[in-house]
Amino acid sequence: MERIAVVGVSGSGKSTVAAAAAARLEYRYVELDSIHHLRGWEPIETARFREIITKIAASTGWVIDGNYSMVQDIVFAAADTIVWLDLPRRVVMPALARRTLMRMVRREELWNGNRERFHTLFDRRPEQNILLWSWTNHRPVSDRYRSLIDSSANVDQRWVRLRSRREIRGWLASLPEGNL
Repeated sequence: MERIAVVGVSGSGKSTVAAAAAARLEYRYVELDSIHHLRGWEPIETARFREIITKIAASTGWVIDGNYSMVQDIVFAAADTIVWLDLPRRVVMPALARRTLMRMVRREELWNGNRERFHTLFDRRPEQNILLWSWTNHRPVSDRYRSLIDSSANVDQRWVRLRSRREIRGWLASLPEGNL
């Protein structure tokens, strides 16, 4: 296990789990959001994004978190393990709401000077409202990964499907320390 992709709906804990796995294994941690979101929430150009991820994916000893379809083919082709955080909405939504509100109250910088803003919680466009994004994408994300697990296209990867916080803690605890 030298190349791990962590995927799941927004708010499922991808970044937390990926960072914890990378720390335990002493691997590089890569958060796709931090590369994709430039200053002012501007998205990186797709070709540049793919170029950066291609270079990272060619190395070993990494944990990448994120669901970006524009680079998922690169990440999945290189990954030997794909960890899918398949938590139910009833777990994800309260955790996401708490996280989002705390980031807003603390004015926490996320990536490249970007911060979550209160007004976005009232926006009816899912691409602007993280809570609405997670709610509306929960089923499509689950369907996509269920389909990928079932397809023969990913036979070279080991899939780990984690459906609860307890399973996540167990999987993290099972990782060897200092793998490199």
